[in-house]
Amino acid sequence: MAYDVASIRSGFPSLESGWAQFDGPGGTQTPRAVGDAVASVLTGPLSNRGTVGVSEERAEAAVHGFRLAMADFANAHPRGIVHGRSATQLTYDFSHHLSKGWRAGDEVIVTSLDHDSNIRPWVQAAERVGATVRWAEFDPATGELPVEAVTTLIGERTRLIAVTAASNLIGTMPDVAAIAAAAHATGALVWVDGVHAGAHELPDLDALGADFLTCSPYKFLGPHCGVLVSRPELLETIAPDKLLPATQVVPERFEFGTLPYELLAGVTAAVDVLAGLATTAHDGTQTTDAAHSRRTRLQASYEALHEHEERLRLRLEAALGELPGVTLHSRAARRTPTLLLTFAGHEASAVTERLAAGRVLAPSSNFYALEASRRLGLGDAGGLRVGLAPYTDDDDVDRLLAGLAEVLGTPVE
Repeated sequence: MAYDVASIRSGFPSLESGWAQFDGPGGTQTPRAVGDAVASVLTGPLSNRGTVGVSEERAEAAVHGFRLAMADFANAHPRGIVHGRSATQLTYDFSHHLSKGWRAGDEVIVTSLDHDSNIRPWVQAAERVGATVRWAEFDPATGELPVEAVTTLIGERTRLIAVTAASNLIGTMPDVAAIAAAAHATGALVWVDGVHAGAHELPDLDALGADFLTCSPYKFLGPHCGVLVSRPELLETIAPDKLLPATQVVPERFEFGTLPYELLAGVTAAVDVLAGLATTAHDGTQTTDAAHSRRTRLQASYEALHEHEERLRLRLEAALGELPGVTLHSRAARRTPTLLLTFAGHEASAVTERLAAGRVLAPSSNFYALEASRRLGLGDAGGLRVGLAPYTDDDDVDRLLAGLAEVLGTPVE
């Protein structure tokens, strides 16, 4: 089935604002179905989880539905799905949990390609116990993080490797599976930041070889929260500090306090929207094929999404190559449709402001990928980031290119 972007866009009330949104890497727009799911749970009968009365049952159903949805999304077990306030919070929490077993002389590997949320928690945890941090550097000329840049650092004392599945700054997608295989050969754990990747490539915990995978639903049409995906048997070996009455059951032992049931319902709805991208009818509704699992429908949707985004990316890059003074820093052979741009004679932030005057949103920053921005020679300022999303269409691209051409002093043909 063809990718019907017009029908998909009809499910996003925010797009009626008239803005062309290229800020998806920082958080996508939210479809009506997700907002409806949040409102329904929040305003209906609701109390703490249990089996007595409809309010307890609805809370229980929200949690159960969330774990099933995210398990389908990441090809994992529902008992391996942990909710958190954000991916950053989950990474900090688990850096404390895991580093309890680290000792002086142990080693942790981080990469300069990563968002700081997959660097600083591990660096700080290593500092607390006297462990050594080893840095894997990406090539700023190509944007690539070669497998050997990581694997040559692995030794007998390596305890954990933290690596991104896709750079939120320049889109580079390292060969995580190869890195994970080398890590596991020495008994090291692999923590994968899948926050940016999950919006463009359907994650698969086993195929990645990840021991832990984080993602953020608000990057793929959902509400603001974070999710950790792991194997239940691995989570069983980890003992967090917790309140005495709190359960020891996995994954609940890692979820402190009352869960936000309405957000969990929103995540489930977002996964269902994603699963329907390839089955969206012309009136904006979704047709569900009961003969296919949600995971199968997600795979079909992501294949269609990839084709849609790849076509727009190639068109965009070709046009950018005709504009004067534009440097494209997103160069890796395998990458997401996320472009980092700088401009000769123009500050990126100034270009962002000029585009915004025409209701085109393309933010400028280092986007918390501080080490990557510095390694690219862009300092802490970073560049202008253009991110494609499921609702991006050709008109959006036209408006972006026209705005850039105007700013850079080039007439639009």
